[in-house]
Amino acid sequence: MHTYAVLIIGSGFGGQCAAVNLLKAGIDDFRILERRDFFGGTWCQNTYPGAAVDVPSPLYSLSFAPYRWSQMFAEQAELRRYTEQLIEQFGLRDRVELGADVERVEWDEAEKRWLVHTRARGTFRTQFLINASGPLSQPVIPNFPGMDRFQGKTFHTNNWDHSYDYRGKRVAIVGSGASAAQVIPAIAPQVEHLHVFQRTPHWVLPRADRKFGRFQRWLLGLKPAYKLLRWLIYWQFETRVIAFKYSRPAIHLVQQHALRFLKRQVPDPLLRQKLTPDFTIGCKRVLVSSTYYPALSRANVTLHSREHGIASIDESGINTVDGEHLDVDLIVWSTGYDATDGVISYPVSGKNAVQLRDVWAEYPRAYLGTSLPDFPNLFIVTGPNTGIGHTSALFIIESQMNYILDCIRTVRAKGLRSIEVRRDAERTYTAMIHREMQRTVWKSGGCHSWYQSKSGHVIAMFPGFSFSYHLLTRALKPADHILS
Repeated sequence: MHTYAVLIIGSGFGGQCAAVNLLKAGIDDFRILERRDFFGGTWCQNTYPGAAVDVPSPLYSLSFAPYRWSQMFAEQAELRRYTEQLIEQFGLRDRVELGADVERVEWDEAEKRWLVHTRARGTFRTQFLINASGPLSQPVIPNFPGMDRFQGKTFHTNNWDHSYDYRGKRVAIVGSGASAAQVIPAIAPQVEHLHVFQRTPHWVLPRADRKFGRFQRWLLGLKPAYKLLRWLIYWQFETRVIAFKYSRPAIHLVQQHALRFLKRQVPDPLLRQKLTPDFTIGCKRVLVSSTYYPALSRANVTLHSREHGIASIDESGINTVDGEHLDVDLIVWSTGYDATDGVISYPVSGKNAVQLRDVWAEYPRAYLGTSLPDFPNLFIVTGPNTGIGHTSALFIIESQMNYILDCIRTVRAKGLRSIEVRRDAERTYTAMIHREMQRTVWKSGGCHSWYQSKSGHVIAMFPGFSFSYHLLTRALKPADHILS
């Protein structure tokens, strides 16, 4: 059995940020467990055509690791290079256990330690456990009759098969969210025909992308200039919360801007009607693209709305609800992730054998979206209600690290063994979150999105300014915790 002071599950930005913060705190007795056979997370896994970030790159980066980005919205290859630079810069490669797919974890009350059982790498024992597997790591594929009969090729955007040549083929993309909006413009010019199956249309805003010149990239290498640009972008984006939560007139103005953009980019009134959402902008994730609408307007692209959706699949293709049969060679599932009810994919057994799945049976919840009563020394990176719809998720991750490291340092400094959030503190925090959520567009915007759990509670998003969350996590509140 391998024993460490800290175990981190997941090697994406959350895991990397946790590792670097541990090193900075003088804690080097840790290990990163990664289920895949490579290190790096999202931007090493998601390699589908057109993959790119939808937050400006200087803000979508870790504050302690600036980078000379080539453009405002970095594409997947550059994000992968940034990830690899982080891994090398902080010597993380020697601290990862690849192929360590976690089967279950359980708290040993006598030893005050977590036992982490993996499928192929045995059992690990640790005092502190940080889950950084991420909310967008469990792909969802819907179940249609006849799927197993299809003789063509199928895969999810999360597992794009680059050995398959889609050029000149008849392709169907199921889904019209953020990944689809990037894949469709990338492959539409190269396929014979592209069928796009849309359950509900999304609001789309233009992508203000730009390439950085040599001098601008040189400036990005200067820490003061980098910090200034991050600060300017951060506060520009932070104002969006005013529309999402506090001002109906403001969100109406944003929606009118989106409608004008739709009308300008889609001249066909019938297609435009299919692409016009019937909910308030922001209720679902807003797509940021200047190429999505033109791609859907191409002669070799057909958009199928809900009433013409998939009824079943057979050997040669797709049967639609209205009785049409479509011959296709490839079906791409761009159908998202289990980002709410499936925040942690493996069983977790806490004190007195309390099961996380039972605690979360109604809906996932956690103090600061990070810790839970009955689960001492367990911290969840990007846990319930830590998502952010208007700015960089990495800002939230770094804020969480303030709290997590404060917890770990406090236990170690006092010579204690565990820290656990009090039940009343978690209940008070959760009540505040969902009280504040009532005022947001995610709750009242008239849609059902992946932001919501099966219970109808909005689980993915934090209902306010990201700096408000940062202030909540700046320092440990001892009165909210049990130290033993």
